Amino acid sequence: MKQRITVMIDDAVLKKLRVNQGKKIQKENRSVSMSEIISETLKEVI
Repeated sequence: MKQRITVMIDDAVLKKLRVNQGKKIQKENRSVSMSEIISETLKEVI
């Protein structure tokens, strides 16, 4: 089940997430949402 939440993200963290998003877009040649990047990153860490 997916839930909508609001989070405050530090600028440095957001920059790293954007870099990861860009890499994934280039690698997979498709649109990748920031929500997808945040979710995948959290799954790797938790």
